[in-house]
Amino acid sequence: MSVLKRVALWILTLPIMGCTTVPTSMHDSRLDGYVSKINSADLVFDPYETPIAQCYASELAENRHVSGATLIEDGLSAFVVRSAFARMATKTIDLQTYIYSNDFSSRVLIGELKHAADRGVKVRILLDDYGTKSDIVDVMLLNQHPNIEVRVFNTVPNRSKILYYPQFLTDFSRLNSRMHNKLFIVDNIAYITGGRNVGSNYFYPETASNFSDTDVLFIGDMTRYATDSFNEYWEHHLSIPASVFPKAKSKKALRKLERRFAEIERKSAENIKAYNNIINMVQQEFKQKKFDISWGRGKFLADPPEKVEMTMLEKENYRGNIVRALQHLLNKTHESVYMSAAYFVPGQGGLESIMREEDSGVHVTIVTNSLSSTNAPTVYAKWEKYRDRLIKTGADVYEFMVSAENLRGKEHDRERKQSSFSVLHSKTMVFDDKISWIGSFNLDPRSTYYNTENVAIFESRDFAEKLRNMIIKDTKTSWRVTLDDKGKTIWTGRRSSDKKERVHKIAPDTGFFRRIWKSICNLVPEKFV
Repeated sequence: MSVLKRVALWILTLPIMGCTTVPTSMHDSRLDGYVSKINSADLVFDPYETPIAQCYASELAENRHVSGATLIEDGLSAFVVRSAFARMATKTIDLQTYIYSNDFSSRVLIGELKHAADRGVKVRILLDDYGTKSDIVDVMLLNQHPNIEVRVFNTVPNRSKILYYPQFLTDFSRLNSRMHNKLFIVDNIAYITGGRNVGSNYFYPETASNFSDTDVLFIGDMTRYATDSFNEYWEHHLSIPASVFPKAKSKKALRKLERRFAEIERKSAENIKAYNNIINMVQQEFKQKKFDISWGRGKFLADPPEKVEMTMLEKENYRGNIVRALQHLLNKTHESVYMSAAYFVPGQGGLESIMREEDSGVHVTIVTNSLSSTNAPTVYAKWEKYRDRLIKTGADVYEFMVSAENLRGKEHDRERKQSSFSVLHSKTMVFDDKISWIGSFNLDPRSTYYNTENVAIFESRDFAEKLRNMIIKDTKTSWRVTLDDKGKTIWTGRRSSDKKERVHKIAPDTGFFRRIWKSICNLVPEKFV
C-alpha cells in the first residue's frame, strides 16, 4: 500500500475513532467533574442491624469474628438465592462480575436489582469490559436509575468493531488481563462468591451447554472484607462510569427493556406466580433458620486492581496474596487435599508442591475437565503435560464426563449437571477436611499472573465435610485416569446406563478432529493459556 493510501485510510478512520472512544482512566479530562450518584454517606450503616443479620442475631452476637456459610451446589439454587436476597435487601447491593450474558436469566436478575432500587436500595454494578461486551448488554441501561450506578473496569478505548481487537497489540499487557472476580454482596452482611458469572448457562441445567459450578453464601464478619475489596475496585481509576457509553445513555433502549420486562410479566403470569412462590419460600426458610449453615472463621482475599496495570514482566513474577495463601495451606496440610478445578495447569512450581505433598503422606484427589467436557482445549493440552506425573506420584486423578446420561442415576442426588453438554467450572479445595477454599481462582497461569481473582478461605470441619463430599460425588461421575503397565493413559468409568465399567485408551467422547485440535493448541505457550 502506498504512503498516500495509508494516509487516506488513516484520515477516513479518524471519524470512527473520534465518536466511538471511551476513557480508560478516571484521570481522563473527559471525566473532570464527574460525581458519583451513590455517595459514601449512602453506604454508612450498621450491617448487624439489617433484617438479614437479625435473622441470625444470636449466632452473630456470640462472636462478631464468626461467619456462617452455606453451600450452593446447583445453578437454579444459585439464581433463586440471589433473587431472594435482592428482595431482602434494605440498604445496598453490590454486584461484581466478569461475564454478564444478555439472556433471559440475566434480565430477570437485573429486574430484581431494579425492583430493589425502586424501594430505595443503593445498587452498584461493576462489570469487566471484555467479559460483558459493555456496548450491547442491557445491564448498562440501569445506570439511568437514580439509585443504581454501573461502572466498567479496564475498558477498551475504541469501540469500533473494526478497531476493537487491533488495539490489543498496542496495550496488550493491560487488555490481556481480566477482572475475573465474582461477588454478590447484600447489605454488607451477606455475600455470594464462587465460580458463577451472570448468565443462563451458569444458572439453568436445561441450557445446551451448562457450567457445573459451586457458590457459597456467607453471612457475617467475612462480608466486610468482601465489601472492602469491592470498594477498592469501585474507586480505582480503571473503573469507568457507564454514563460515558452510548448504550447506557439510550432512553429508547431503556424503554424497550422496560417493555420487555412488562411483556415477560404479561406472557408468563403463571410462571411468574410460581417463581414468586419459590422466592418467598427461600426467604421464609432463611428467616426460619432452615438454611444449612455451618459456622466458623474465614478470610476473603482478592488481587489488587493494580495487577491489571503491571507490565508483562511484572505479571510473570507476580506472587499475590492468593498464591501465597495457597502455598501456605499446602505446606500446613498433613493428610489430604481435594481439588475441583475447571482449568488445572499447576506449572512446574505447583507440580513440585503437589509431589512434595504426596511424598510426605498427604493424599491428593483432583477433579478437572476431560478433553470432551472442556471449553478450553488449549488448557487441557497443557494439563496433559502434568497429569501423568501427578498420577505417578500417587494422586487420584479424575476427568469430568461430558455426557448427561451418566448424571441421572438415583445415586446422584444433585442437579448440578443435567444439560447435554456440561463443563466443570468449579474452583474449590478442601485441606485436611478442615479448611475450605472457594472462589474465582483457577489453578492456571491466567489466574496466577494476569487476571484479578478472589477467594474465600473458611475454617469449619462441618462445612469442609460438605464440600469434600460434593467433590467426591463428582468423582463418581468422572473418568478415573490411570496408567497401564506400559505407562499409557487409560480412562475408566461407568455411566448409569452401563452394566459395567468401561475402559478407554483414547480420550472418551472425543472425535478425531477434537484430538487433532488439542494437539495444535499445544503449540500455544503455557503462559498464555
